[in-house]
Amino acid sequence: MAICFALVAIVAGSVLFHLLSPWRVTPIASNWREMDDTLAITFLTTAIFFVGINLLVAYMVARFRHRPGSRADYHPENKKLEGWLIVATSVAIIGLLAPGLLVYAKYVRAPAQALQLEVLGQQWQWRYRFPGASGKLGRSDTSLVSAANPFGLDPRDPAAQDNVLVNNNEVHLPLDRPVKVLLRSHDVLHDFYVPQFRARMNMVPGMVTSFWFTPTKTGRYEVLCAQLCGVGHFNMRGIVVVEEEAKFQAWLKQQPTFALAMAAQSPQQPAAGPGATLQAKGQSLAQSKGCVACHSVDGSAGAGPSWKGLYGKQETLADGSVVAADEDYLRKSIREPSAQIVKGYPPIMPKMELSDDEVAALLAYIEAMKAPAAAPQQTQK
Repeated sequence: MAICFALVAIVAGSVLFHLLSPWRVTPIASNWREMDDTLAITFLTTAIFFVGINLLVAYMVARFRHRPGSRADYHPENKKLEGWLIVATSVAIIGLLAPGLLVYAKYVRAPAQALQLEVLGQQWQWRYRFPGASGKLGRSDTSLVSAANPFGLDPRDPAAQDNVLVNNNEVHLPLDRPVKVLLRSHDVLHDFYVPQFRARMNMVPGMVTSFWFTPTKTGRYEVLCAQLCGVGHFNMRGIVVVEEEAKFQAWLKQQPTFALAMAAQSPQQPAAGPGATLQAKGQSLAQSKGCVACHSVDGSAGAGPSWKGLYGKQETLADGSVVAADEDYLRKSIREPSAQIVKGYPPIMPKMELSDDEVAALLAYIEAMKAPAAAPQQTQK
């Protein structure tokens, strides 16, 4: 009988936990209320089966428990019971699958007037692209990806020239306007997910996946990667800012087009500005390239060595040797992350395509955080 009471207690505890739990679904901020409805149907259906099956087992244990002198009856089949079970199971499965299939069919069929947004995932950062005045996204190809062209856009495609590039983890979207999200991945499986939008989709290397939604509330919402994409997965975060149309258009005009971005990479442009400007560029790159996901700038622990006080520091490597974290060592570590691993840290840093100017900017930023020189000690006379 103990198992009987245990099963009843488990059912009662589960129901009470659900009713009294302080954890609730994040308030929705998009048009996909149907997502919540399908989840509720799934939860209710599985809850009914969970309660019913466990209470049935508890009843069977109590009703047919062993009694001295009793014998079990053998019933090889019960067609009536089997028929009821088949009908009930079929209805439950249809109830689980049909609403989800109907909602998913709408989820991937975007309105014709929807704003296009391309999301590009890469360990461990997000990039975004909007069509320009032409209203078209230019052709892209992984063979064209480079430090100067991280989106892999085709310079020969006229439609790509006015595409608006957002080379960092924050993107803005207009309020109450449908958005069609096109998703690509440069390396491994990612998943673009904003809980408040009830919108997410896998990003499969070699494919372009899509969904659509309409933001319905202004605010700042966190982007998460919902697929385990590596050791730095937990830090693959971004921000979606939903704002009024006028503010969105003003923000969009401040972002560079592909043509301007390529012109900025031209050899005719000045290589770098003064030291302070170079450090600022390095700080911006550290954010946009996802470096700060593993390397802190305040001395706190992370997946990689902190950049605070790193420049010029003596570091012990995994093989036991000691090196000075000077410019040559840091440049090599950026270019070839697995060449010299610092002791106590895993070899997880991906190899990134960076231009010489970008490496110089990162080095200037790291150098700016070096430990101050010790003041010379004064000898007493």
